[in-house]
Amino acid sequence: MPSPSSDTDFNTLRRRMVEQQLAARGISDEAVLEAMRRIPREIFVPAPYRDEAYKDGPLPIGDEQTISQPFMVALMTELLRLGPRDRVLEIGTGSGYQAAVLHAITPHVYTIERIAALARQARSTLDAAGCTDISIRTGDGTMGWIEEAPFDAIIVTSGAPEIPVSLQQQLCDGGRLVVPVGSRFFQTLYLVERKGGEFPVSKHSGCVFVPLIGSHGWPE
Repeated sequence: MPSPSSDTDFNTLRRRMVEQQLAARGISDEAVLEAMRRIPREIFVPAPYRDEAYKDGPLPIGDEQTISQPFMVALMTELLRLGPRDRVLEIGTGSGYQAAVLHAITPHVYTIERIAALARQARSTLDAAGCTDISIRTGDGTMGWIEEAPFDAIIVTSGAPEIPVSLQQQLCDGGRLVVPVGSRFFQTLYLVERKGGEFPVSKHSGCVFVPLIGSHGWPE
């Protein structure tokens, strides 16, 4: 297992990641690119993997969960089309990295994690990153956060067997839901938009996420 190096130049690696893994592959939203330049991904990665923080792939964070590939974080964030006043809900806090990227665009971020130990670690890391006003809840993310709904955007960072109706209903009119849908082992990224009583859907990249566990996801 690799160990972190004290002389690693993470700032250079971060800039290179944005240029070579994101912009060069079609991510064009400048707010997303700037968020990815600003957020220190390495602090969200367990110490033994820190030198791999800017490689083009996911990494383990414990409890059989992962921190997503940087390109997938950027793509899903870009699909949300966030503005600085938007209220966004994340399902699956994990390491907290995706929430921090969202927070670099809008301060109104809510996130739910079903694994209590990960939620506690994410809270600590987000506070260290200056994201102290992100709201974190431990529980079944497939139920959403009804007390804070409706949301302008919802992002699901694990693979669902179908689009959760519970989350669609917590979108405001004009809101966007980004969710991977498919089997436990491979999914397609969906963008769902609420337009009055209609929910048009568009398909995007293929992807692989850990399963979305919960009442409106996969059984544990």
